[in-house]
Amino acid sequence: MTSLEGIETEETVTCLHMTFYHPCQEKKMMFRCLNFCKREQVRADEMAKFGRDSNVCHYNLMDTRVSRIQFSLQFYRKLNSSEFCFEIKNMSKKTKLIVDQTELGYLNKIDLPWKCIICFGDYQILAEVQEGESVDYFETHLHLAEVPILQERCLPSPQPVPETGISYSLFPSEGKSPIEVDENE
Repeated sequence: MTSLEGIETEETVTCLHMTFYHPCQEKKMMFRCLNFCKREQVRADEMAKFGRDSNVCHYNLMDTRVSRIQFSLQFYRKLNSSEFCFEIKNMSKKTKLIVDQTELGYLNKIDLPWKCIICFGDYQILAEVQEGESVDYFETHLHLAEVPILQERCLPSPQPVPETGISYSLFPSEGKSPIEVDENE
């Protein structure tokens, strides 16, 4: 038996990359308690909580406008699948959480897309999931953005409103039913 045969197979780990931006970061240092540029392990059965309360949240945002617990992320495996995902839940009673184009009220939750922008107040967070195989834990890798994430993503500029006065959104409106318009109006 060679020395390689006795070694355990190396398991890849799911990593959640999160890039944070706030326009007042340089003045107010609200991200000073976050550990940037170093991967951190989180047990799979723990919830990753982001907010102001250091007794409850592992990821602290030092800002009085942030809720004690702003949002949480739960790592899970889809039923009858080997795919791992994250579920994001808004834990703030006062502030809506926007995940890409979806607005979450208090205690609303959705699956976190593989790449998305999370916004609340003036905060912008680019979240990107790097797939892995480990069932015991996942990793977080935090980064700090110097320019607004929404600006960096080069979102298309708004379309001019046509003479009819009806503007069509660039993004499909999920969960909204179409509006019926009488052609004589």
